[in-house]
Amino acid sequence: MIKIAPSILSADFVNLERDIRRVSSADYLHVDVMDGAFVPNLTIGVPVVKSIRKCTGMFLDVHLMIEKPVRYVEAFAQAGADLLSVHLEADHPDHIAEALRLMGECGVKKAVALRPITKAEAILPYLPELDLVLVMTVEPGFGGQSFLEPQLDTIRQVRALIERYNPACELEVDGGINSRTAAQAVRAGANVLVAGSAVYGDSDPAAAIAALRRAGQE
Repeated sequence: MIKIAPSILSADFVNLERDIRRVSSADYLHVDVMDGAFVPNLTIGVPVVKSIRKCTGMFLDVHLMIEKPVRYVEAFAQAGADLLSVHLEADHPDHIAEALRLMGECGVKKAVALRPITKAEAILPYLPELDLVLVMTVEPGFGGQSFLEPQLDTIRQVRALIERYNPACELEVDGGINSRTAAQAVRAGANVLVAGSAVYGDSDPAAAIAALRRAGQE
């Protein structure tokens, strides 16, 4: 089944609760956390995730684009995240492993994320314990970017590794997803699609979500 995860990075933060309710037909709610260091942009932090949790029962897919994410795993878990993804490029491998261990202790699902510069094989030390792998199809840090088609090869490679070592693991893609690129990503092996402007840029976000699901099933 294809899952859609609208990114609130493209929502109206003045009316965030309203915009979360407008995408309630989606499977996940994607929350982009940026620290101004790992990526140049700054977005939301723990208090906002805690507030989001109070206003929705949606599955919170929290994407940590931050340096040394092990420092914040417990805080975001306690704030209400259902899944946390940490970037393999954001810390030493031992500390990434520690972040995943803490996720297990906190009862949240475990994920790692890959920038376009990172090879698929980088997930191998962690793959058996993962619930999801996130492949970035843009450079992380800003919404509204165009899909990087060379990343289709990375998606295919990650899917092959998942099928070999952990078939229950989901494969999420994030960046430049629209009806055309959604179909490409799914054909390459993705089953969770993060979409920001393609959903919130539509006058009817629920219809946009349904269109992305159809595109992914074609």
